[in-house]
Amino acid sequence: MKQWYESLFENYALKYENEIFTKGTIGECDFIEQEINYNQRTKILDIGCGTGRHSRELAKRGYQNLTGVDLSESMLNRAKELAAKDNLKINFQKQDARALTFTNEFDLAIMLCEGGFSLMETDEMNFEILKNATKALKDKGKIIFTTLNGLFPMFHSVNEFYESAQKEGQSQCKECSFDLMTFRDHNTTEFEDDSGNKKTLDSNERYYVPSEITWLLKSLGYKNINIFGAKLGAFSRNDKLTTEDFEMLVIAEK
Repeated sequence: MKQWYESLFENYALKYENEIFTKGTIGECDFIEQEINYNQRTKILDIGCGTGRHSRELAKRGYQNLTGVDLSESMLNRAKELAAKDNLKINFQKQDARALTFTNEFDLAIMLCEGGFSLMETDEMNFEILKNATKALKDKGKIIFTTLNGLFPMFHSVNEFYESAQKEGQSQCKECSFDLMTFRDHNTTEFEDDSGNKKTLDSNERYYVPSEITWLLKSLGYKNINIFGAKLGAFSRNDKLTTEDFEMLVIAEK
């Protein structure tokens, strides 16, 4: 049986590009460039790359060692189509982030906008994604990812947040129910796929608190771990994480 995230992305590549959370690509890539000191030889792995928006933007800026992986064939096909249109050379591959085939190959792994991590149905599977991303990195490698901030639902209604953020024509998250014992939000996702079919999925996502993320990364051997508030399209090391941030930005180095 398909999981909700597999069903959502099997025919959603065109509609995906209209989602509000995909609109921060330029600013997010500005931040990635700063973090790697604008070194265009940096070998970058984009995990849960979707339609390849970050990889494509970096390729346009002259980065040539880019690999994007995703579980969804339709998203990857769209990524390849858009890259070809702009004559960009990016190695897009269908891979499961829980079982990546790379070892000690990349200088940087990015996993942005819940690109796999935090979507999985068990904590163990989410940890496998972090473990595989770590295995793919070289000895002094760095990982940059975003994940849902577990401090937010303790002070705010997730339902109200989605209601205020969602616009017509985008996927709608409804009936959110946050479980304090598991830090999972169970909700109903309503959306229209690229063929115009209206669909409803029972979804659940894992929220993490900073101390959990720090512990998980320490257990994987990261020495330098920093966590900030994640502002859409405006990632910055100056944004201290607060209970107002829906997402957190994690930067860790081996």
